[in-house]
Amino acid sequence: MSTREHSPGRPCLSRRAFLLSGGTAVTVTLLDGPLSRVFGQGAALKRASYPARRIGRISQLTADQPVPFQYPWKDPHSADMLVKLGVPAGGGIGPGRDIVAFSTLCTHMGGPLAGQYRGQHKVVGPCPLHLTTFDLTKHGMVVSGQATETLAQVVLEARGDEIWATGVMGLIYGYHSNLAGRA
Repeated sequence: MSTREHSPGRPCLSRRAFLLSGGTAVTVTLLDGPLSRVFGQGAALKRASYPARRIGRISQLTADQPVPFQYPWKDPHSADMLVKLGVPAGGGIGPGRDIVAFSTLCTHMGGPLAGQYRGQHKVVGPCPLHLTTFDLTKHGMVVSGQATETLAQVVLEARGDEIWATGVMGLIYGYHSNLAGRA
């Protein structure tokens, strides 16, 4: 440690402090300017373009009665269910924000979840393969079981009384990309 004397009342900037503050200033300047252009659009969000498909009507839904449909493709691996939960849910639409749609393929190993909806608890499961259960009020969050990913949720839009599927949050089991078709 240096024992140099300094004149009273006058702060001394050490070499270490000078280099640290100078390096910080240069880094901030580069990240805000030239480097942000080199590495792309900064924090620009990339959004997939899903086909929009009408899947039902709000007036025809009954609480806790799932309605099967296929999205984004019309094949058995795009099996989904539309359900009016009767309680507000994450991603829900409609007057009560309680209408949601999810894939019926378990995210663990693709086990079939069709027919496994439990209206009393607003969950789907347990999966017949490894007993995973998903909470539909919380964006398909795993409640119990082997799955580590939430259930793929179909993004819905209400256009008057019509319900439209406009996208998918999460990866549908068996796809490397939801829009690329089967893996």
